Amino acid sequence: MPYNLSRQNFKSAQRVLEHNTTSITASLATTMKATSKPDAKTLSDMDAMITKMQTLKRKLENLHEEEKRLNRASKARVQHLQDLYEVQSLVDVKYDEWSRTRLSRLLGDYLLRSGYTDSAAQLAAEKGIGELVDVDAFVACKRIEKSLTEGRSTAPALAWCKENGQLLKKMGGGLEFELRLQQYIELVRQGHEALRGDIDMSMGGFEGGVQVDVDDAAGGVSTGRSVGEQKLVEARTHAKKFLSSTGDFEILGKAAGLLAYRPWDNVEPYASLYAPSRWSYLATLFVNTHHNLFSLPPRPLLHIALSAGLSALKTPSCHSAYTSSSSNANSSTSVVCPICSTELNELARNVPYAHHTKSIVEHDPVVLPNGRVYGRQTLQSFNDKVGTEPGWVKDPAGGVTDEEIWRESEVRKVFIM
Repeated sequence: MPYNLSRQNFKSAQRVLEHNTTSITASLATTMKATSKPDAKTLSDMDAMITKMQTLKRKLENLHEEEKRLNRASKARVQHLQDLYEVQSLVDVKYDEWSRTRLSRLLGDYLLRSGYTDSAAQLAAEKGIGELVDVDAFVACKRIEKSLTEGRSTAPALAWCKENGQLLKKMGGGLEFELRLQQYIELVRQGHEALRGDIDMSMGGFEGGVQVDVDDAAGGVSTGRSVGEQKLVEARTHAKKFLSSTGDFEILGKAAGLLAYRPWDNVEPYASLYAPSRWSYLATLFVNTHHNLFSLPPRPLLHIALSAGLSALKTPSCHSAYTSSSSNANSSTSVVCPICSTELNELARNVPYAHHTKSIVEHDPVVLPNGRVYGRQTLQSFNDKVGTEPGWVKDPAGGVTDEEIWRESEVRKVFIM
């Protein structure tokens, strides 16, 4: 992330320099020619040129500060990995400190992806890991996502596409095309709704509908088009400019069909293009494109770390409908297995099973009526220790209480398949 942001910052500085250098050089040449006969206009031109140079200096200073901040973030992340490399053992105190820092970083990433930007920023500030968490980048991403889902505006997302145009062109994905298509859909929608309003007004006693004067694109003459017709003309012009170059005739055919089918006709595939769910689709597409551009994983880092640990513990019985589990509604018992817990059971459902090359089952295993398996010797030692009456067996997980106690005849031997 810091590397990509630094490259983006460099491109911004390059554009600012190229744009302002040409303007300032031209102003300087003009002013130099006029110095032979100085007047009030020459002085005003010099003041304007100085103002431009001061503005350029201020912009470059801001970009330079951003570059230094990104360099500090890169250095902090390299040092974070170096600290782990220098730890000699997992029992070292330094590893505990490093693990706490990593946990805070994972929690910050999870909060940012979930939209809790203020909480993430406060966590980063309190733990001193601001340079390890990309708060500003996720805040900008969430702002554009919200503009699509809540504001239903494509302008911020298109501005982002323009800013990262070269990288997006190499990566592909079609985000800009989908945004331009949505602009076309909204123009067509406005056109059909305006035409329906014109018809309703004419049926109510108005003749001709609402008329506006629009300059004809060919000769600049004024034509009397209704608002709806004007919007449909704008939609066709927009499609010719932004959509026709794709060469995807299937989507172009659907786009053309929108001119004939209105939003309330409920005819597929046009109803799906008019549907409000298109905005949620665009928001998801933008977030995925943003994360791919900056090499961010699609899932939270916390989930990835948990999945790695859960895979080391997962067994087929953890998602069995016939075994005791707190995630099993038919079970009246509780277990201490993290995989079977209600909090982690669903997250662990799609991770692979643990690969064990050596059996960890105790010798001579037996199963209690509640489904828990113990070695016979371990079970007997526990009951002797707590003073269980002869002929009865208590579950070690239940402690020393009499809540889970059975006769010895109810204990069955387990055969490993």
